[in-house]
Amino acid sequence: MARANAAYYAGRDPFGAGGDFTTAPEITQAFGECLGLWAAVTWTLMGSPGSVILAEAGPGRGTLMADALRAIGTMVPDFARAARLHLVETSPLLREAQRARLPGATWHEDLTTLPDGPLILLANEFLDALPIRQFVRRGGAWMERWVAGSAFVERPAPDAPLPDAGKEGEIREVNEPALTIAAALGTRLVAWGGAALLIDYGPAESAPGSSLQAIRDRRAADPLADPGGADLTAHVDFAALARAARAAGAAAHGPVPQGVFLTRLGLHSRAAALAASEPGRGARHLEAATRLTAPEAMGRLFKALAISHPALPTLPGFEAA
Repeated sequence: MARANAAYYAGRDPFGAGGDFTTAPEITQAFGECLGLWAAVTWTLMGSPGSVILAEAGPGRGTLMADALRAIGTMVPDFARAARLHLVETSPLLREAQRARLPGATWHEDLTTLPDGPLILLANEFLDALPIRQFVRRGGAWMERWVAGSAFVERPAPDAPLPDAGKEGEIREVNEPALTIAAALGTRLVAWGGAALLIDYGPAESAPGSSLQAIRDRRAADPLADPGGADLTAHVDFAALARAARAAGAAAHGPVPQGVFLTRLGLHSRAAALAASEPGRGARHLEAATRLTAPEAMGRLFKALAISHPALPTLPGFEAA
C-alpha cells in the first residue's frame, strides 16, 4: 500500500475535476478559510507566541493552506506575521503545485524534521492514505493478510498488535504509521506547545471490518489491480489515535463529525457571505457547504480530531453539545 501510493502521488495530480477525486479544499474556499481561523484562535489560546510553526501534512495542491493564509492575513494579521509555514509532502509533482501557491514555505519529507517550537498542524485526508495491516481471525488465532500477485494470502501472525480474542472470520485493521504519528505529535506538543487538527474519514469508535478501497476516475476500483494506478485508502481509527496521543501525555479533543465541526466554525455563514458577494455562483457556494456538512454527504463519515498540549482549553469546534 505504501509503495503503491508513493508511485500514485509521484506521477500525477489526482485532485479536482480532472482527477480521480475531490477533497474538501477543492470543493469550497470556505473550508480552508475556516481552518485558518481555527488555527488563529488556537494560536491565541496558546498565548499568541511571537513565532509559531504553521504546518500542513499532505497539502495537495496547496489550496487549503492558501485559503487559510488569506483568511488569517485579513482577520488576524498578528498571527500571519508570527507563522512560519512548513509543508510535509513527498511528491515532487505536488510540491511544484504547492510552490506556485505558497512560495514562502519550507518542505519536509515527514513530520519528524519539522523544527522545534510551538506548532499548529493541519492534516486533511492525510492519514487515510497511510499503509494499514489487516488481520483475520482464523481458528482462534490471528492471520495477517499479505498480497501475492493480485490476490490476498493469509499467514500466521503471532505478533499481531491485537487482543488474543475475536470472532471467527473477523477482520481488524491497524494503521501503525498513523499511531506513530499520533504518539509523536502528542510527545512534541507536550514539550513545545500547540495543537494538531486531523480531519479524515472513519468511525468514531474502533470497529471490525475491511475498509481498504481504491478510487480511479472517480469510481471504486480493485485495490489489487494496477498498483500505483489508483488511490488506496482505509478508514482512520480515531479512537486509537486519541489513545495514542493521550498515552504520550497530550490532550485529545473529539472526534466530532465533520458536519458538526464545520458548522460550529461558521462554514455556513461564510458560504452565505460568498454567495451574496458572487450572485452568479451563489448556489454553488451553498451547495458546497451542504456537501461538506450534510450527514448523507461528507458530514457524518468524516470526523475531526485535535491533539493539543494538555494545558490548552477546549479547542474551537470541539465544545460540548
